[in-house]
Amino acid sequence: MLLPTSLVNLLFPIFISFFPTKFFESPRVQPRNALSFRLRHLHAVTPSAQVYFSDVPQHSSLNAITPLTSLSTAHVRTARPSSSAAFAEARALSMRGQSAALSWEEDEVVGPDVSKRETLLMLAKMTSNAYFEPSSSEWYNLTDEWDVHTPVGWEPDNDGFRGYVFATDDNSTVVLSIKGTSAQWVDGGPTAEKDKLNDNLLFSCCCAHVNWSWTTVCDCFRGGWKCNQDCVEKALIEESLFYPIGTNLYNNITFMFPDADIWVTGHSLGGALASLLGITFGAPVVTFEPPGERMAAQRLHLPTPPSTHHITHVWHTADPIAMGTCNGKFSTCAIGGYAMESRCHFGNIIEYDTVRNLSWTVNLRTHPIAQVIERILSKPWEAAEAMGLEVPPTKRQDDCVDCFKWDFGNYTL
Repeated sequence: MLLPTSLVNLLFPIFISFFPTKFFESPRVQPRNALSFRLRHLHAVTPSAQVYFSDVPQHSSLNAITPLTSLSTAHVRTARPSSSAAFAEARALSMRGQSAALSWEEDEVVGPDVSKRETLLMLAKMTSNAYFEPSSSEWYNLTDEWDVHTPVGWEPDNDGFRGYVFATDDNSTVVLSIKGTSAQWVDGGPTAEKDKLNDNLLFSCCCAHVNWSWTTVCDCFRGGWKCNQDCVEKALIEESLFYPIGTNLYNNITFMFPDADIWVTGHSLGGALASLLGITFGAPVVTFEPPGERMAAQRLHLPTPPSTHHITHVWHTADPIAMGTCNGKFSTCAIGGYAMESRCHFGNIIEYDTVRNLSWTVNLRTHPIAQVIERILSKPWEAAEAMGLEVPPTKRQDDCVDCFKWDFGNYTL
């Protein structure tokens, strides 16, 4: 058991000032063509916001000759804070809902080679497993055998941030996998309520105010198309939001694996949270079908690095959540009570045009990670191969605008 998130957020800026600047510099790990990972830890958050880790026993089945999975690597350019003092100041101001100018240092780390289809496929399977226990029939077996056990923190009454930690045998690289939204209308389980709260806070224009009949998640709507900006920003920094829990978790992993490169991956809400952690810490990130996270990052006043090329989003064109079209009072998302109104992303985008190339129709049923794994990544993509590639070429959304109809300001009731 580790410290509660609120206490870590209070003590971390003070504690970190005792470390030299080089503590924040990434380790110089010599890249290899492929890294092999094993499942090391399961992570979860209790209702009291305490982060738990459960170690996976290193039984003989997990030490077999066949590794858990191998991922191709590549050099990834990223940026990290220039000093521990600047980092501590910026993080402290961010927690209070403020921004600060921060200088960054360019760095190069070992990251996943996102140009390889098999790399995306293996990360997608790690991401999918974040929704399930190893005993589930929907768990992807990434090696010959797995221990079947009940992880600490996944009990039915624990309703928060969940996922897994995978690591190489030499601890040089760690992958944090984050669970996304468990929808309430399909037996979402104990996390569904908080998942929905986070979705409606992070990805709605103004507190999930879609029309007069909605119960909003914060009291910032000021009539018409007006929204109180300060109010929305304060709402996003509440303890119930998953972002501060994610930063606590990431900090814990850095202390558990002080010499490792840390990668983050996730699907849907988990993908957006992974991207926010990548923006905050400069870690390489690969997400799948995420809603737009740029607006949430701006409202959280996150210190944004000069380049976000270390973040890669993977989605297909039939998914209305990733494409930013699952909105409006008659949309499938709205009917389910989700105001998924954001559309803009940081970083690079690998977009599979399933509407044109596979004749898919835009439908929320194409959003689950299993659809991406089984119907897209498990086979060669002909349109990419025609260009001499394994996956579609990357693109960006630098000119994207969120919530253009809304007027944000310091409006009063």
